[in-house]
Amino acid sequence: MANTDITATQSMANTRDSAPNTDFFGERVVSHPNEVPDFVRNMHQRLVSNAPPNDRMLMDVVRLAEAHPADVVVTLLCCAPSCDRAARIMWRTIASSGMALEKVLPTLLCVLEDWPLHRVSTSNGDKTKVFSLAATRVVWEILCLPWCPAPFMEYSPRLLVALLFQVFVSTLDMPEEVNTFWKGYQEQLSLPISINRFAVQTVKALLRHLRCLDLLVAMEHKHGWDTLLCAATHHYAMGLLAREMHRTSNPLCSCIALRLLGLLSKREPRWDLPALAFLVEVLECHDMQEWSDSALEIISRCLQSKSKEKCRLALRGLVVLSKDPSLAEGIRSLTQSLMGLLQDADGEAVALILSVFLNELEDRATLISSPTALQLAEVLQQLFDHDNSHVPLLSIRLFRAVMELVMDKGKKTLKKHVSQSLLPLFFHYHDQNWHVAEVRTRGLLVSPCEGARLPPALVSGGLQPPPGLGTGTQLLCPELRGHLCISAALQASRETLLCAAMFLKRRHLKQLVKKEQLWKFAECLLAEDRSRAAEHLRQALPYLQNPQESLREAAIRFIGIAGRYLMEQQEETWLIHKALQNLTDDISPAISSLALQTLQLLRAAQRAPYSSGFRRCKTTSRRVGGRGSPKAALWGSLWKSMNN
Repeated sequence: MANTDITATQSMANTRDSAPNTDFFGERVVSHPNEVPDFVRNMHQRLVSNAPPNDRMLMDVVRLAEAHPADVVVTLLCCAPSCDRAARIMWRTIASSGMALEKVLPTLLCVLEDWPLHRVSTSNGDKTKVFSLAATRVVWEILCLPWCPAPFMEYSPRLLVALLFQVFVSTLDMPEEVNTFWKGYQEQLSLPISINRFAVQTVKALLRHLRCLDLLVAMEHKHGWDTLLCAATHHYAMGLLAREMHRTSNPLCSCIALRLLGLLSKREPRWDLPALAFLVEVLECHDMQEWSDSALEIISRCLQSKSKEKCRLALRGLVVLSKDPSLAEGIRSLTQSLMGLLQDADGEAVALILSVFLNELEDRATLISSPTALQLAEVLQQLFDHDNSHVPLLSIRLFRAVMELVMDKGKKTLKKHVSQSLLPLFFHYHDQNWHVAEVRTRGLLVSPCEGARLPPALVSGGLQPPPGLGTGTQLLCPELRGHLCISAALQASRETLLCAAMFLKRRHLKQLVKKEQLWKFAECLLAEDRSRAAEHLRQALPYLQNPQESLREAAIRFIGIAGRYLMEQQEETWLIHKALQNLTDDISPAISSLALQTLQLLRAAQRAPYSSGFRRCKTTSRRVGGRGSPKAALWGSLWKSMNN
């Protein structure tokens, strides 16, 4: 049967140019447009009755399709929705003429896009409904031809989007009449396949005709087609499809994105989540820069969505758009909306919001107003210890940017928040979340813990670091490239801590940070403002529960030092003892031992006679080498333990 269909189509193609050029409304075809639907139905019936198609009949099909494409498409889909043998002959005949197919494709696509039924009136006044699935069946039949009709290339972005939409919507919405139609179609052609799988097969056939073989292989290898068939994961598959198109520099990529931009611009798009997932992945395409304003408008609207997934996708798109200086004003207008999202967002969303702010401020002379700086400073301090590993790093970097870019009149009100940030930044200086980064050295100084991870090529031979720096600090060979395992949080904390000390004009603290004399920094922090010792203690206590051993160790040592300033305060002393006692059973033997040692020293110091103030005890201990009052000796021992 298939061979007969193709033979009839080829015969039509061979005689098309030699056929007489008659008028569309002459006796050969129809005398009035109202007669087109009846003429198409009669022709279909003749072919159903096994009447052999002649060249004149096939030419009539082509000429009607060129002159009255909408009536031909709608009538043929109505009288043969399952695309029987007679309808296949007529559709393939139309496909053999590039002009005829170009005329009928817009109407065919309108039907395809209007799920589940397309309502339309023909030229004779009949109002009818056409199954969207019937149009998919026609597209499949045309794609089964041994050649790809040229108009399919031109309309391929719109056709592909329509088919992908049908994959999604047929998974969610299956009216009874569509189910009945499809079951009849399955029985007729013995196809044990669901509607959405049939739509996926049609997508694959179209991509094969478009020679997107690498894309097909990649989607198959990454199980993209199966992911596309599930409503809950459909948008992930759309994102994968976009990434693979972008990776292979497929020209379809930007064309589809522009088509989706048009769909998303509607106030109530039915396919917004999958469309947004595709769009976000291709925003960096060069061809999309012209449409950045439209993309920003759509993404801004999606930020208000109650759907967390849609909001997250919008934030991902905003991270890309925030790198474009031409959109700076539009991004800035979203500041309050983004600040609101920071309160309730999950870790991934918070990291995306912080990335948007950092992109907005990077390499731009953008000053931050006083109210915004205060809002950011308050929120960012709460994020220094977020569970998501990316959030603390981003929040510390942004906090530094706030200090550097706040307007002069806002600096005074910001000092309180900067002062409160010193201790958390001190603790994050001990963060050991390592990652590998490529570095180009310019006489770079690295700390002892980083120096242990240096590749040999980066270690300086004879060069020595300047005097006064911490023991073990190394100077890297200048102008060499290599990979250094660094703690990004440590680096960010060091830079931000330096910035905070300069912001507060505390030069002594700044010098201690530069020399990496961290425990002298902690001592100074407590000694310079003893009234805040209890506040510092409460800031330090949560770090005892940190999953990183290095941060728990730093917290124990700091609390041991702070205990000297809080001996007369029973509530704080009780908190210290309870917290340290809980750590004596820590999973790390080193932490358990340090907690127990610190607890014993603090208890011994509390029981010792001759209470004589910390400053006097420390002086006595130094003067007589630990010989003096028992409490002075104990404080000297504790001070030595903390520094070691």
